[in-house]
Amino acid sequence: MAIKILMLVIFFGVMVAVGLYCRRNSTDVNGFVLGGRAVGPWLTAFAFGTSYFSAVIFVGYAGQFGWKYGMSATWIGIGNALIGSLMAWAILGRRTRIMTQQINARTMPEFFGARYGSKALKVGASAICFIFLIPYTASLYNGLSRLFSMAFNIDYTVCIVMMAVLTGVYVIAGGYMATAINDFIQGMIMLVGIVAVIAAVLNSNGGFMAAYQGMAQVTDGAYADMPGAFASYFGPDPFNLLCVVILTSLGTWGLPQMVQKFYAIKSENAISKGTIISTLFAFVVAGGCYFLGGFGRLYAGQIELTEAGVPVRGYDDIIPTMLQNLSPLLIGVIVILVLSASMSTLSSLVLTSSSTLTLDFLKDNIIKKMDEKKQVFIMRLLIVVFIAISAIMAVVQYRQNVTFIAQLMGVSWGALAGAFLAPFLYGLYMKRTSG
Repeated sequence: MAIKILMLVIFFGVMVAVGLYCRRNSTDVNGFVLGGRAVGPWLTAFAFGTSYFSAVIFVGYAGQFGWKYGMSATWIGIGNALIGSLMAWAILGRRTRIMTQQINARTMPEFFGARYGSKALKVGASAICFIFLIPYTASLYNGLSRLFSMAFNIDYTVCIVMMAVLTGVYVIAGGYMATAINDFIQGMIMLVGIVAVIAAVLNSNGGFMAAYQGMAQVTDGAYADMPGAFASYFGPDPFNLLCVVILTSLGTWGLPQMVQKFYAIKSENAISKGTIISTLFAFVVAGGCYFLGGFGRLYAGQIELTEAGVPVRGYDDIIPTMLQNLSPLLIGVIVILVLSASMSTLSSLVLTSSSTLTLDFLKDNIIKKMDEKKQVFIMRLLIVVFIAISAIMAVVQYRQNVTFIAQLMGVSWGALAGAFLAPFLYGLYMKRTSG
């Protein structure tokens, strides 16, 4: 226990120290929101990757899709790397950087307003961000309860408050640059952690070949006529698997907090390097998560199932069950891995939310006169508000299971991607758009 607590204290200490160190880079709006548009390829690539792959993927989706599709779930991670990272950087990266600099856009609604010559579109887009980014942020806490309880026997509410406060401290202090540097550190932890966890889980099942043979023998009532389906290349349901690959890969192209990374990168050469780094990161993290989840059915005997063969406590129960018998040291690493994945995405979301509401909704509409200093102050204040609201929503949802909050969490990601993907791509590539 002492080693795990020490690891946690060091991790949190580094995050806060980075935030304080980056205060000098966050004195004006461009510095606070975009790091002065001078962020290098490594920091940008890791910021993109860690914002993409939150703890929801590791704890939730990896277990859910691994259970449904078996080892073929690995294709989801491969699709995320090729479509969600490689193609996103290749198609969006260069044009986004050039155009946002030319029209001085710092947020996606600001880009829409300038590109389409519509103030109403700018305000409307900022309203969509405000409505859906908060429940999206609240959903990031999902899955932390079981892992923290397993590692530290800590109440879920304490986990949420601790994560929210510490994330808020370094984002408020250092803005985008603090977020980018911490994303790099957290990304390295995720890379090492994923590899270590996969090795440990496979070793506990007698190695890869033994685990693979075990999956080949798994049967399910719905696929009784498909022996070995969960160990096959395309799994028991290839069409639905393909749909999941497309949805989880293309959707990120329209998310404001993802696209923002291209605003901040310093040069076109950095985009070329960042493309390679981000793609490799996605292969390891996303591919690794879904590969790990693909072995979930080997633990069916340890999971309480319904008559339909679905985990009683939900799919979030699968990955923690797979990890519960690992060494205390490795469980400590896993907890920090999950915290890294959650905090990196949380910091990106609250920074995007606060900057969008300040620059696109409040400025020139509600508050007519806002100098640079006042804009940064309001953004910092809104970060506190957004983090507090998301944490409260997460606690209420956990304790009372409010249907409305659960539904809002579920649709927030799709609503943002659906609202922004088409107009953003059109604005980048079509000449006749401005009004």
